[in-house]
Formats: sequence, structure tokens, C-alpha cells
Amino acid sequence: MIRIFDIALKDLLQLSRDFKTFMFLLIMPILFTFLFGFAFGGFGGNDDSDSRLPVGYLSQDDHWITTELHDLLAESDVIRLEENPFLTSFDLEELVANGDLAAAIIVPEGYGRAVLKNKTVRLAVIADAGTQSWTTIEAEVLTAASRIDGAARTATIMEQMELEGVPFDYAFEQTLSAWDEPPISINETSSLAIKQTSDEGNALAHTSPGMMLQFAIAGLLTAAQVIVTERTSRTLQRLLTTATRRIHVLLGHFLAIFLLIFTQFTILIIFGQYVLKVDYLRLPGATMLVAFSAALCISALGLLIGILAKTEEQAITFSLIPMFVFAGLGGAWVPLEFTGKTFQAIGHLSPVAWGMDGFENICARGLGFESVLIPSAALAGY
Repeated sequence: MIRIFDIALKDLLQLSRDFKTFMFLLIMPILFTFLFGFAFGGFGGNDDSDSRLPVGYLSQDDHWITTELHDLLAESDVIRLEENPFLTSFDLEELVANGDLAAAIIVPEGYGRAVLKNKTVRLAVIADAGTQSWTTIEAEVLTAASRIDGAARTATIMEQMELEGVPFDYAFEQTLSAWDEPPISINETSSLAIKQTSDEGNALAHTSPGMMLQFAIAGLLTAAQVIVTERTSRTLQRLLTTATRRIHVLLGHFLAIFLLIFTQFTILIIFGQYVLKVDYLRLPGATMLVAFSAALCISALGLLIGILAKTEEQAITFSLIPMFVFAGLGGAWVPLEFTGKTFQAIGHLSPVAWGMDGFENICARGLGFESVLIPSAALAGY
């Protein structure tokens, strides 16, 4: 057992002197996580941005009914009023034609008085009726106008009935506010086990484990070269003339690679948790189980490459090819959910796909500890 630890310590000391190890294991996955994060919108989201349709607004009527209409439109979740008192109707028409505004609403003079007298009155709306946004804007404007008209008619009827203690203004406001709590509504609820995340968080919850797994395989380049160098320099032959058994040599190299990869995972998980805000530590035990199983799998691959490669050039080839093949097929670059069922099945021939499933079940899907058992068993099987 001591010989196994001695060989592992020797490999770790040798790897620690090589800057390529540090670069492949830590610097490269961090850089590529930021690169892919930007590409998939992980750092481009702005929760404060207003995605409503910009609609110009011009009122030619000075009446309190018109003010109520303005307030309803301003509170819309669909359109955003763009108001400029210096713009004319011709200016608004030009802005709509140039695509700077999705539409423009013009309230004609006398609108408020016409509503109170139950007369027909029309709002002027400038828009391109051939666009998809027009249907949305039209529905929103009609809804607001209908609410104003309905509240005015209801208040008028109640006033004509001469109900004591129900003046017109009070009836109008109560009728209008009743729309805030309609008799029928739809409430969407989600399981408490599922944590809602933004698009930014979802992008990084995929990119971070993807780059971590990809460059863990890339790090095998230097680990495999240690074994190749040991054989080409005839250090291995001299070692076998001692009491050290072959199984001790294999386990020593395997332990060194495992410790290297598992340490990389631990550092990058901490980095992802506190810098990238990827919720790895929502279930620390589950995350560590996936990391442990992935480190076992990748370490075995590194040992295999070191045994098969006869030269350093072969070690480079045998390390880089699995990195790109396994990462591409396993969904490290693009989520397998975006592909068809056939490609998903093929992708799960790659151990990277199982590692991605395990990490994403924790970070992105909000699943429990049991969700990582099958991915971890698959990685251990590899």
C-alpha cells in the first residue's frame, strides 16, 4: 500500500511542475465557461430590461377619462408607452414606418366627453397590420378602451337609479378596479422542489459542468505523458526489478490521476457556486457523488491512454480525440435536449452525457439526490 502512495505522490509532484497541467485543468475550463456562457446568453441577460412593445402615445384630449385610459395602458404588461409632448401625429407615423415604434396611439379631442355621453368614439392607432405585434397591440388597446367604456356606462346607470351614497365617480372607480380581480383567473404553480432560474442561470448550469468534464479529459494529456515518459526512460523497467508489483504501479498511477481530476472538480465546483452562481451545493452530497464517479471514470481513461500510447505524440492524440468526441456527443457544447431521441441515445454512449445528466439534475432541473444515482452508477461502470 505504501508503494501505491509513493508512486501517486511521485506523479503528482511531477505533474505540479508542468504548467500545462494547471492550464488544462483550471485556466482553460474557466475561460471556455465564460466563452460559451456569453455565446448562449449566460452573461447577456438583464433582468431589469423592458421587453414590452414600444408604443407611441399622443393625447389631444384633456379630460380625466382620458387620464384613466392612459393609466390603464401605462400599467400594461404587453406594451410600453413612449411619450414625447413635442412629437406630432406625423412624427409618430414616421417612427412607426421606420420600425422605431411598434405602433402609435392617438387620443382624439373630445374622447372623454364622448365616453361619458355614451357616444361612439374612436381611438386612432397607427400600425403595420401585417405584423404579428399588431394583433397583440390591438387586443391590449381594445381591452383598455372597453374597460373605460364599461365603467362609464355602469356608473351612469347607477347614477340614473339615484342610489343613495353611490356617486358617479365612486361607481366608476369601483367598476374599473373590479377588473383587477376578475371572477375567473388562472394561477400557475410549480413544485417547491423545482427552483426557478433565469435564462442566464440555465445557460451557465449547462456550460459550467460541460467545460469542467471536457477539460478533465483534456487534462489526461499530461497525466498519460507521465506514464509514457516513465516507460520510454526505462524507469518503469527499473521499478519492476524491485519488490513493487505491477498492480501497485497501475494503482499508483490511477490514484494520482484520480486525485488530480477530483481536485480539479472540487475547485471548479466551488468557483461555479460562488462566482458563476451555479447552484452545485444545493445538494452537496449528490454533487460530490457525481464528481467522484466522473473522476473514477476519467482516471481509468487516463490510465488506459497511458498504457496504450507508446510515444508522447500518441498520448496527445489519444487524449484530444476522446475529449472532442465524448464532449461533442455527450452534450457538453449543446444540450442533448435540443436534439432528437436517436442522437440522445447515441450521445449516452459517451460518459460525458451521464456526467452532464448528474450535474444538471442538481443545478438546472432541481431534482433530488436519487436523480444522480443512475448517472453515477453509469460513470462508475465506465
